[in-house]
Amino acid sequence: MPLPYVLLSAAVSLDGYLDDTGPERLLLSGPADFDRVDEVRASVDAILVGAGTIRADNPRLLVNSAERRAARVAAGLPEYPLKVTVTGSGDLDPAARFWHTGGDRLVCTTDQGAVRAARALGGTADVVALGPALDWRALLEHLHDERGVRRLMVEGGGTVHTQLLQQGLADELQLALAPLFVGDPAAPRLFGPGAYQGGRLRLLDTRRVGDVVLTRYAPTAPGTGPAATAADRSWLRTACELAALCPPSKTAFSVGAVVVAADGTELARGHSREGGDPVVHAEEAALAKTDPADPLLAGATVYSSLEPCARRASRPAPCAELILRAGVRRVVTAWREPDTFVSAADGAGVLAAAGARVVVLPELAALAREPNAHLLG
Repeated sequence: MPLPYVLLSAAVSLDGYLDDTGPERLLLSGPADFDRVDEVRASVDAILVGAGTIRADNPRLLVNSAERRAARVAAGLPEYPLKVTVTGSGDLDPAARFWHTGGDRLVCTTDQGAVRAARALGGTADVVALGPALDWRALLEHLHDERGVRRLMVEGGGTVHTQLLQQGLADELQLALAPLFVGDPAAPRLFGPGAYQGGRLRLLDTRRVGDVVLTRYAPTAPGTGPAATAADRSWLRTACELAALCPPSKTAFSVGAVVVAADGTELARGHSREGGDPVVHAEEAALAKTDPADPLLAGATVYSSLEPCARRASRPAPCAELILRAGVRRVVTAWREPDTFVSAADGAGVLAAAGARVVVLPELAALAREPNAHLLG
């Protein structure tokens, strides 16, 4: 199921703390970074915080700039993003500023928590029960499908950030690193203990904002099962962007592909008609750059903007067969091959019959189709 793009945002001390234990909120960043956060808020469809953050910080979560709010309205959006909080118990303070500022408000909770939250809030927010326990994937699916949320900004707290990263549901991490130390073991930390999905994060950007350093990261480690992770979505976007590099053709699709090891290491990438070869396919071009003896291939994932071909006239072996020969047993794609050039194309079926897992992310299909618009009519 499609999910929103999930952006985690936090300011943190050099030693990894979100706050100290004093009675007042510790301000880790300054005016320049506050304005940056306001800009990010204005760019998203919803902002989410945990109920603990509402209790501890009593935030309003507004877009403060009148110009940015006006730009949202001019674009046909609500003046303020949807405000979302998550609570297992439904224990919410109806006097908190969260409920009395900005635009629409939503509580995502458990079946039991929904009764308590609805009674406490008295209609100041929509309350959605997600089942007997909190399910982050179900929550994100609800936001996407029922609330039209395509970009979600998560502003805390540490437990929420930790759970989304551990479950592979965060697409981007934005950290404002403040030049100070907290040093109090009782203070709240940004990330808690537990098993995180493996692999190094990919650095997207770093820049100075006032006296803090903003760093942006994306996850890299592919998923292992049928449910796509944020890293899967990120790598597939890269494959779709590679497709846009293909020289246009009237007789073949423009496709991009990336081969990624289980630890998030990129092994190779390629695109259709790369290097002036008029018939080379994206998966073929990428796999040709790998070492067939590389043990990392057995645990790798191939990301292809279009379903790998099962039949072709230009080469002896179609891409589905090349993937299987390489030892790869997981493929993530955005778009099933239409019958434009080959009838009843079923590369996914060939892969699945050989024991490979195929994951389709239809939310990226439009991006994959863009460089092929001239072929689709």
